[in-house]
Amino acid sequence: MKPRGWTVSALLVVGVTGLFWAAFMGQATLLAGLAVALAALAWPLGGAARWVPLVGYVVAFLLSASWGGALGMAELTGALLLAGGLGALGLRDSRLAAEAAGLRRVTAAFQKGSGRLAEADRAEDIIRAGVAMVADLGLAPHLAYVGYVRGTPQVLGARGAFAEHLHRPIYPAGDSHSVQADHALADEVLALLPPQARGEWLAVPVTGGGHDLGLLVFSRPGTPFSAAERGTLDSCACLIGSQLGQWEAICELRAANDLTLRSLGAALERRDDETGGHTTRVVGASVRLARLLGWDEERVAALRRGAYLHDLGKLAIPDRVLHKRGPLDTEERRIIESHSVIGYNLLQDLHFLPAETLDLVRHHHERWDGSGYPARLRGHDIPEAARLFAVVDVYDALTSARPYKAAWPRARAVQELRTQAGRQLDPQYVEAFIRMIEAEDHDDVRLVS
Repeated sequence: MKPRGWTVSALLVVGVTGLFWAAFMGQATLLAGLAVALAALAWPLGGAARWVPLVGYVVAFLLSASWGGALGMAELTGALLLAGGLGALGLRDSRLAAEAAGLRRVTAAFQKGSGRLAEADRAEDIIRAGVAMVADLGLAPHLAYVGYVRGTPQVLGARGAFAEHLHRPIYPAGDSHSVQADHALADEVLALLPPQARGEWLAVPVTGGGHDLGLLVFSRPGTPFSAAERGTLDSCACLIGSQLGQWEAICELRAANDLTLRSLGAALERRDDETGGHTTRVVGASVRLARLLGWDEERVAALRRGAYLHDLGKLAIPDRVLHKRGPLDTEERRIIESHSVIGYNLLQDLHFLPAETLDLVRHHHERWDGSGYPARLRGHDIPEAARLFAVVDVYDALTSARPYKAAWPRARAVQELRTQAGRQLDPQYVEAFIRMIEAEDHDDVRLVS
């Protein structure tokens, strides 16, 4: 306890002693005055200390009555009013203190939860942060966030007795895959709880982007949820819904961007690849290889976009060079090699493309030994996405028919990859790619046998 606390406590002891002295002396006015003064002194201490003056006054007053004989109506009325007033003030102050503590808890939960929500960049992380924020409020020991996975309700976040049902689908009675009304879905969720965990409950819809995203379901023993608590939980649902809605909008935008890039890649392919399918094959194989190597989805997305656009610069290559069936002369070789830089420059204004995508477009023709183009980068100086993609691109070029060559069989193409490992291609990615295609029963990279 702080020194000031010790001082106030000492004064309380002296004051209570004074109460009993005033009672012994029959000084009713002094007794009342001391009680009020002690109440004002004890108030800042909070807790049980606030009730010491009231209890001391009542005991001292009763002792005074027993020592001094019968009391008049005015004295009794005054004592009752004083005791009642001090009690009412104590109750009101305790209530205000509880409300203040609740507001501090809500504020802290919202501050912490808002930070977590802002940092989350996946639906799973948003739901996890939202459930943690609601749990920090301490309003209900059992809570569940129910979202829709391909139209089927599923527990995607949970605390308390709901935790054992995390990721469990909820199949509404009589309609196993439909999106239910909130009250019907809430009944299905509450049915997951054991009887001893059920009590007062509340269901709060989570909406975002103009449509329903899920439902928060709360259960607790004891008192029903107050209007203030409902308002607080509604605010939590709004925060979660806003973040989820924003995330869905971003995903839709990314999907639209990817569709546009895929269409552009297909259009480019029509100009350069009469047989078709090259872009689809190299995109699919590159993504599978990156995931096999443990790349996170953000890097995989950058790789995928670069694979779609890797030959964008060929738009600027004249047909006489692009479709020439014989060997290229020095000038024609210079023209064809310029496509990687041209593609890179064309993409500079697409600010949603990450650096790894642009690096792949610019450097996918660099060689491990430094003899490639356009910058003659060597070894690990070549961007990683470009090194990985180059292996897939070379393999597909070998196993695909071109105007100037027939398609190679798979075994010959694999042998050529091993020959070029450490010369043209990153040996690490060559071995990883060969392991992948040998393990697959089928793939999209034209595994010619």
